[in-house]
Amino acid sequence: MNTKGRRSWRDRIALKSSLAKEALSEFFAMSLLIAFGCGCVAQTVLSRGQAGNVVTVSAGFAMAVTMAVYVAGGVSGGHVNPAVSFAMCLMGKLEWTKFPFYVLAQLLGAIAGSAVVFGVYYDALMAYTGGNFMTTGPNATAQIFATYPSEYLSIMNGFADQVMGTALLVIVIFAIFDNKNIGAPKGLEPIAVGLLIMVLSFSMGLNASCAINPARDLGPRLFSAAAGWGLDVFTAGNSWWWVPVVAPMVGAAIGTFAYVLCIEVHHPKQPESKKSEHNSDMYEKSELTNM
Repeated sequence: MNTKGRRSWRDRIALKSSLAKEALSEFFAMSLLIAFGCGCVAQTVLSRGQAGNVVTVSAGFAMAVTMAVYVAGGVSGGHVNPAVSFAMCLMGKLEWTKFPFYVLAQLLGAIAGSAVVFGVYYDALMAYTGGNFMTTGPNATAQIFATYPSEYLSIMNGFADQVMGTALLVIVIFAIFDNKNIGAPKGLEPIAVGLLIMVLSFSMGLNASCAINPARDLGPRLFSAAAGWGLDVFTAGNSWWWVPVVAPMVGAAIGTFAYVLCIEVHHPKQPESKKSEHNSDMYEKSELTNM
């Protein structure tokens, strides 16, 4: 195929709508995040801890988020989390009309990523379970896909856990991409986000695996319900499923308000002569989050 032919082929399949491009990138990045992250959980569970542990799961999910942001950052901002998209809307960094499309793309991407994990580990799942997919009990495997609370955890405490975790997530993400703050070096922002996910997992992962992402939890849960685990995935843990869907959105709003109130409004005003230069730098640096 000559150069002209290649260009013609690319022109035919290239999306023209910016919203379609952004939604597709969020879908693709989210599917990669789940494939990597839930793949780490699957390897740990199905090997009965011989090929993984809580550290590999936490580090694996952190690196999965880093890779996902690198994949989609230049197109959609690499939110890969409805709570982050919601926070961006609250800050005026993302148009509200785009929000439902981002969320739908993220949710579908999470389902697609779950299907990848299920397919890759299908034989291992059958050998581990004998074809009896359980949500609870010693041979439970539903936790490969979605999060479930520890036995001691109440719904109220779990809700507060998810609110706080997401608020901290949003606060630090704003700090990482804030051009008036120290920020992160250009191109290294996804690594900083990955380190943030890692410290959140290490510090707040005991109660309910630190979901802090509605699409990451609901998408795989829907897939697992359809793939053989049934409606038990929605009733387990005192019907826990809605907590990692609703609480992160509340946490995103709290985190946004906290960062604005404690940091952003107190930035010194720039002289008029430097505004154009700052706006140019801000545009270059902010590709990853539409900030």
